[in-house]
Amino acid sequence: MQTGFTFSKLADHLASLGDVTVDDLDILAEMPSTIAHFSSHQAILRHGDEGHQCCLLLQGYLSWQDAEGTDGQITSISVPGDIADLQTLYRPRIHGNLVALGPAVVALVPHRFFRELSVRSPAISRTLLLMLLGDHAMQRNWTINLGSRDALTRVAHLLCEITTRLQNVGLSKDFRLSLPFTQSDLAATCSISPVHANRTIQELRRCNLVQWHGKTLTISDWPGLVRLARFDPAYLGFRSRDQGARSMQLQPAKGAVAPA
Repeated sequence: MQTGFTFSKLADHLASLGDVTVDDLDILAEMPSTIAHFSSHQAILRHGDEGHQCCLLLQGYLSWQDAEGTDGQITSISVPGDIADLQTLYRPRIHGNLVALGPAVVALVPHRFFRELSVRSPAISRTLLLMLLGDHAMQRNWTINLGSRDALTRVAHLLCEITTRLQNVGLSKDFRLSLPFTQSDLAATCSISPVHANRTIQELRRCNLVQWHGKTLTISDWPGLVRLARFDPAYLGFRSRDQGARSMQLQPAKGAVAPA
């Protein structure tokens, strides 16, 4: 498989979800894109827009935010390798605001490329569907997080999820994350006040579970954080990186004859 800045994390994400060949992923090298840089809290899409391209996140974080509320409730967070608005392939009208959390780099990819890609590669068509279903699974889990967990558990669960999603695309292997969230961002994600968010982070520090210095978060005790959050990553639908690599090796390339 070729490597390239604009699609390598997307390739990692797709391979973690389903069986794709190296040739399937090499099609991504043909991806037409416009690279865009966004500053912290800059809007990429606004409620009511009509989408005609997808936002593939290359660096940083993006968030969907409630467009009608006054508190900027964050309803989801995208990490590198995510297509933040994949649903616009099927429903182009934008609901909510897509906003950068900290500086972000995005590849803007025309819808037609993903439609053509799905025709050329049934395997990638299926994994894109699995990616969309994974987004829905995360939404259900966020509902549970807000509805039945206390503030400490909410924050711990969010940190576990983001770490796992970053590791799935080869980032934060050492449990060190670049996390340019403000306390207000964390509060808007976990539906608590900024003061409560600060107290919650201080409690995680006192328990020696995390260290948060500036824009860098280090998880000091991953098993302890997982226990506190009661975090089970199964809902994310990821296979292990080794499993994904084995799948690509075992899948015959296009034109090859599968062994009898």
